[in-house]
Amino acid sequence: MLFMDMIAEIRRRHLVSKESISSIARDLKLSRPTVRKHCRTQAAPVYRRQTQPVPMLGAFQEKLETWLRRERLLPKAQRRTARRLFEGLQAEGYHGAYDSVQRFVQRWKAAKSGASLAQAFVPLAFAPGEVCQFDWSHEHVELNGVMQTIKVAHFRLAFSRQMFVVAYPRETQEMVFNAHNRAFAFFGGVPARMVYDNLKAVVETIFTGKERLFNRRFMVLANHYLFEPVACTPASGWEKGQVENQVGNIREWLFTPLARFASFDALNDWLATRCRELAARKHPVTPERSIAACFVDEQLALRQVSAPFDGYVEHMVRVSSTCLVVLDRNRYSVPAAFAGRAVSVRSTAAEVRIVADGAVIATHTRRFGRDLLICDPWHYLPILERKPGALRNGVPFREWDLPVAIELVRDRILKQPKGDRAYVELLVLARDVGLEVLQVACELVLEGNVVTAAVVLNEMRRLTAPAAPAMLAIPDMLKLHREPRADCARYDHLREVRHVIH
Repeated sequence: MLFMDMIAEIRRRHLVSKESISSIARDLKLSRPTVRKHCRTQAAPVYRRQTQPVPMLGAFQEKLETWLRRERLLPKAQRRTARRLFEGLQAEGYHGAYDSVQRFVQRWKAAKSGASLAQAFVPLAFAPGEVCQFDWSHEHVELNGVMQTIKVAHFRLAFSRQMFVVAYPRETQEMVFNAHNRAFAFFGGVPARMVYDNLKAVVETIFTGKERLFNRRFMVLANHYLFEPVACTPASGWEKGQVENQVGNIREWLFTPLARFASFDALNDWLATRCRELAARKHPVTPERSIAACFVDEQLALRQVSAPFDGYVEHMVRVSSTCLVVLDRNRYSVPAAFAGRAVSVRSTAAEVRIVADGAVIATHTRRFGRDLLICDPWHYLPILERKPGALRNGVPFREWDLPVAIELVRDRILKQPKGDRAYVELLVLARDVGLEVLQVACELVLEGNVVTAAVVLNEMRRLTAPAAPAMLAIPDMLKLHREPRADCARYDHLREVRHVIH
């Protein structure tokens, strides 16, 4: 296939420079018939065939059309693909290529579905505070020196085009809840409707048309904020085209080149700042105004937030004999008194709360690695009172980050006879009075020459002893003008009295 610039060169060299056809053919490595043909060419050549011949498929087209018409009435999941139709034709004696069948099926389906209108849309307009669109995207960042694939939640108010994005390590339901809390706090209110894809955290079952069975816990969120959830038609991203377009823009504006941050908190603070800065751009519908100016008008139509939603996901689990519960392949400690009992684990985007008997018995910062052990040493202190030997090799105590003074005293005490039991007594008292008291007591003891558990215990009790009561100020009217004489001799007559017992 020759391009128009080469055709122009052939014509110029032959008709203007009078170069022979043979010379042009040798120089351009073309055949002489090709050069001779293009010497007479003035319009751009068209090489695409208007119709693709299908000599092998011709005898089978009627059967293929019959199958397509019949299966068009079936549910989509029950229709055969072009590959399965090709295999069916082979069983009927077809010896042609698969491409011919594939092209025929595509043309037939396009003609029946009106594919010419597939990219035609109706312009939409939204009232202030009426609609907000939501979507997820996957981006690549460097966090604390490690390359990670993160999940970014996108929100976009349809009237003002104000955007908000926030990043998470995962795309789970508790992240969806936290993202809504952050977005509504950023917007300063709640829109009337929220538009979503059919993600599992939002939609449990898809019925015919727009009818959906929404996730029960998600509906608690919608009921708290009083917005109407709307799910798009499957594979119809144009129904929330603004946020779909925003995903590509955000990737180009904020994540290209590679973004580098120390933590998710630093990344999300920067993303919120950039969302405010990008609002200075012109509004696409009213270019004489900025997005920020339109957002100010839309904020007045948003419903005010009375309180954030407690967006946790709850799981019932049983505490192991080592006082641990498992969540997402990580283990979190629970107070020893609850070993073997069933508890409720409530996980949010930032923390893990363990609840039993209606009360929170443990709280941990949520971790997102795998096979991690997150322990609170205080949870295992009742076990140490009965088994002090576990102090030396117990994982919660070996990894306990204590002040330097306490570690120095601990090492000295553990070298003494029955030092493990003595050190446990210090921890038991520190549980009641606070670790700061133990630290001060250890610092005082280290200033002297004797370092024993008894000395540390004495210092802790002295530091926590109640202060002496202040002297009372006696009013003048209650003071004695003539104080009684201290004379014990007046009680001597009691010795002379005889007591008779009847």
